[in-house]
Amino acid sequence: MDNLSDALEKLKLASTDSTTDSVESCLDCLLKALVNNNTEASAKIQEMGVLPMLPTMLTPQSTCTPKVANIIAEMAKNEFMRSACVEAGLIPPLIQLLNSTDQEVLLQTGRALGNICYDSHSLQGQLISMGVIPTLVKLLGVHSHNTALTEMCLIAFGNLAELESSKEQFASTNIAEELVCLFQKQTEHEKKEMIFEVLAPLAENDVIKLQLVEAGLVECLLEVVAQTIDGEREEEVAQLKTASDLMVLLLLGDESMQKLFEGGKGSVFQRVLSWIPSHNHQLQLAGALAIANFARNDGNCIHMVDTGIVQKLLELLDRHVVEGNVTVQHAALSALRNLAIPVVNKSKMLSSGVADVVLKFLQSEMPPVQFKLLGTLRMLIDTQVEAADQLGTNAKLVERLVEWCEAKDHAGVMGESNRLLSALIRHSKSKEVVKMVIQGDGVKHLVTMATSEHIIMQNEALVALGLIAALDLVAAEKHFVAADLVAVLHKLLSDERSAPEIKYNSMILICAVMGSEPLHKEVQTRAFINVVSKLRSHENKTVSHQASLTEQRLTAQS
Repeated sequence: MDNLSDALEKLKLASTDSTTDSVESCLDCLLKALVNNNTEASAKIQEMGVLPMLPTMLTPQSTCTPKVANIIAEMAKNEFMRSACVEAGLIPPLIQLLNSTDQEVLLQTGRALGNICYDSHSLQGQLISMGVIPTLVKLLGVHSHNTALTEMCLIAFGNLAELESSKEQFASTNIAEELVCLFQKQTEHEKKEMIFEVLAPLAENDVIKLQLVEAGLVECLLEVVAQTIDGEREEEVAQLKTASDLMVLLLLGDESMQKLFEGGKGSVFQRVLSWIPSHNHQLQLAGALAIANFARNDGNCIHMVDTGIVQKLLELLDRHVVEGNVTVQHAALSALRNLAIPVVNKSKMLSSGVADVVLKFLQSEMPPVQFKLLGTLRMLIDTQVEAADQLGTNAKLVERLVEWCEAKDHAGVMGESNRLLSALIRHSKSKEVVKMVIQGDGVKHLVTMATSEHIIMQNEALVALGLIAALDLVAAEKHFVAADLVAVLHKLLSDERSAPEIKYNSMILICAVMGSEPLHKEVQTRAFINVVSKLRSHENKTVSHQASLTEQRLTAQS
């Protein structure tokens, strides 16, 4: 440490004399000390007050500059030195050095900036606002043959790309072309992984997704899949997963997805389809997720159903019924749910036996699978009377729905179960379905659903409850009383925040339950007539008209 102290004192004097040789020897001594004991040497450099001298030594013309930048990079490996480096004003001159043509200066400067800003989003944000991204992208293009510089750029991109504020700057450069070009040159697994680590966060941005597709990344990914599909080595399995995951990510952008779909005739779309019958679970998963992403507009969905994709998905699901792969089950069900959205697809998919295959997963204990299963069935029966009737009289299904309506640990499953229970009644309008729901003790869940914070769920519940009252009030009566239905309706009608359709359907339901003596008494006890009278002056004409009819009914039976 005595040698270091001497070197630091000499450096203070030498920097004022600007004697290059003496400065160089002092810097060599500092670097040697940092190599031997980085933490202690860094603390000593800070203690001796040398940091504030370093900005003036970071000049493009000086032969000392690479060593000074190297010293800063070494010191900034210590967390306690990073804020000291910032306070000493080292960031602005370092950023200026990124315009240098000297490759050693560029390398050490990049290391220094990377270490100072390591794990600090605020400092990385400063770099972005100072325009470092376009400079680094340009460096990558110019020095792509320099392995060390290339790696430095990739590490910097990987850190900066995590920040949302970086995406716009990246999108304004030719980063997509540079990364794809670099990827095509790589043969080593580690180098490809480094590029993948940059591509993944960048590909979250829709503009960059499209740029990557146009730059030819998809072809690179398909090639990686082809090379690693039968690989058993760990690195091959990793590359296959990364490449197929990234492929799915690119399809999340509307423009990039549509460009690759090419009206269902695109070669990329066809290749992805071939993954579904594969024996590789990762490819099955990526194939099903890709179909789910392609199925994000009606035109694509209709084309895919007409060209037999449903059968491929059903065969895939059949392979995963018993002790199947949960992620594959979830992905295939997601694809079927999306494909079932266009009205013209519903009857075709029902005829293909989709409901029967989906019902095989009723015993699943995995919430993500349960959630997609419910969503798929709900989409399938929308406007499909016969299917709603058939599923609504399926005792096992109704029993499972009622059970899942109480899955308080999984709000998504609970919400979808309630919505499917309501949908079975609303689309079938069947007394047999209503009877099944009443016997299965599902009424109380629909009453609770009517108090949901989501208007659409409130409305679906009220319409279903209205049908129950209209089709089998006698059987439903005790369930309505036990679930405190009248109190719920009173609250919905009294609440000024209730939407017009909620008020309207609540009044329809009040009229429907008046045929029950105990419910009629409750309606009278709660002085509904006062609440309904106020609604006669409601700004919505449908609500005010229904309020008049309801008031007449209440008055006539009081």
